Amino acid sequence: MKTYQRLTELESMLGQTIGTSDWFSISQARIQQFADATDDHQWIHLDVERAKTGPFRTTIAHGFLTLSLLPAMIYSAFEVADVTTMMNYGLNKVRFPSPVPAGSRVRGQLKLTGLEPIPGGAQVLVDVVVEMEGAAKPVCVAESVSRLYTHTHIAA
Repeated sequence: MKTYQRLTELESMLGQTIGTSDWFSISQARIQQFADATDDHQWIHLDVERAKTGPFRTTIAHGFLTLSLLPAMIYSAFEVADVTTMMNYGLNKVRFPSPVPAGSRVRGQLKLTGLEPIPGGAQVLVDVVVEMEGAAKPVCVAESVSRLYTHTHIAA
């Protein structure tokens, strides 16, 4: 994990990689738990036998499962010591260029693309490229919008 002491340090990192996340395992059990939590029980994610004859020859993770790991990836990639609260504000762009087979590991590469002061902190744009171990093509590319606050009082 990369640690920045002050939020203002990020200004000099615009256009640069600000961190790389830990690896996250995408087990069949995790895929099942996500399916149960979201009621998305499509066979391509859950039916191991049927998936052997499907387009990917195995079950694959839901794209939204990969996307749901972005907060954990961000938290494991970098921290800012003077930030008291980091909040997900949304996403501007998301694509899933390649599937994630069950049993894979993924991690995020984070590049800071924007930083705008807001009351009490800054709104940051981070391009997250989620890569799969051993694969040349990313499995998810997203522009994440977060709000980082250096004060405990957050303006609405």
